[in-house]
Amino acid sequence: MYKSFYGLKENPFNVNPDPRFLFLTKQIEEAVTGLMYGIQTRKGFITLTGEVGTGKTTLINRLLDWLHHRRARTAFIFNSRMNSSQLFDFILAEFDIACESKSKSQQLLKLNHWLLERYRDGETVVLIIDEAQNLTYPVLEEIRLLTNLETSTEKLLQIVLSGQPELEEKLKLPQLRQLRQRIMLRCRTTPLSEQQTGEYITERLRIAGASGEPIFSAKTIETIHVYSLGIPRVINLLCEHSLVNGFVEQQRPIQPKIVEDVAHEFQLDEVEPVAPNGATKIDTDVYNSEVFLQNLGEALSRFRVGPGTGRDRK
Repeated sequence: MYKSFYGLKENPFNVNPDPRFLFLTKQIEEAVTGLMYGIQTRKGFITLTGEVGTGKTTLINRLLDWLHHRRARTAFIFNSRMNSSQLFDFILAEFDIACESKSKSQQLLKLNHWLLERYRDGETVVLIIDEAQNLTYPVLEEIRLLTNLETSTEKLLQIVLSGQPELEEKLKLPQLRQLRQRIMLRCRTTPLSEQQTGEYITERLRIAGASGEPIFSAKTIETIHVYSLGIPRVINLLCEHSLVNGFVEQQRPIQPKIVEDVAHEFQLDEVEPVAPNGATKIDTDVYNSEVFLQNLGEALSRFRVGPGTGRDRK
């Protein structure tokens, strides 16, 4: 609708985590480099944490593209609300490992045998779990035990846990100290500064085909940063709806008033899009229960998605 008016070839602020639009700030570059280095050197266990909307999933998709070109075997699980049995079902399904038995011991034997074969063939195997802050204590313990799958010198399975800051808080639990000690690299994403916000918007517009006169005024970009707090997902929301409203009003460059109206519509002038203080406090009893998942019931049904589909597997 607005693309021809603003001289764009595609939507520059789509909510999908398209790796083409990954904006490489210093922090993001450090996170990407850390993940690649940790996997290449078989460190075994890596975490990626960051506030909601700061680009973790987009970064993971870039990592998956890189792994695909290196012909690595990958499993990407984005439905982290699972119990221990489901964890092994998902892992075997993602790696296309056939196992008729539902016995955990048999599944582990199958997985270990398969990993050894991949290791002998010189292949790297990577398990990535998104939204890892939702993993229960028993599941995290099972993941820790997976790091025991190793040769005398190297880890057979590289594991990346990606999640919100609550994941870091959860890993501080005394029950998870063994897991915490096995984390070899910690990577992070952060909100953008005001200057980075402007560069982020400009880069996405460039990728989408923009050229010539500015689409957002300098004051408008400053207003976007104020309401978004530098969170890329919120920046996208503000810019997308501002483009629509700007087209309706035939306005170029877009002025701050349009952004302010969008921010008010989405109540961004009332609610900060970050976790409030104390939100990361954890009730350990909750995470010690396997039935926690089942007790969530319909209250969480709108957040559920199907098991992770195979992505970039060899």
